[in-house]
Amino acid sequence: MGYIEELRELTGSRPLLLTGVGVGVLDSSGRILLQKDFDGRWGIPGGFMELGESAEDAGRREVLEETGVEIGKMSLVTVISGPQTFSRLANGHEYYSVTIVYASHTERDQEPRPDGKETAEARFFRPDELPEGLNPMIRNQIFQYLNMHKK
Repeated sequence: MGYIEELRELTGSRPLLLTGVGVGVLDSSGRILLQKDFDGRWGIPGGFMELGESAEDAGRREVLEETGVEIGKMSLVTVISGPQTFSRLANGHEYYSVTIVYASHTERDQEPRPDGKETAEARFFRPDELPEGLNPMIRNQIFQYLNMHKK
């Protein structure tokens, strides 16, 4: 049983504050790695931190688990928090998230391999061909980051 499941046994469905990590991964062609969940939503790889895990280690773990892609150095992009992060799951559990967003590059050219558990599809997209169903907040973050780092 994981940390969040243990907390749920103690708190029921009351709102929790959970810390997560998302990583925008660029390849050598400037394409961004996106993963699609089994509900058909596209996003950057990421997930919640485990007890004792650093944010950077969580980001590396999540990218590798969800997409099979190994990443290099990570740079902090932003931290997202506040009332807009509230979520209510189908089972009634509620939480607010604090999400630490990083950017990174692939170590070498790699073909993403979705894990089949959390990720139905994973692939690299050019910024001008981002898929429908991408969270608008993530879309905006991608363009903000790319505009800040134009060569």
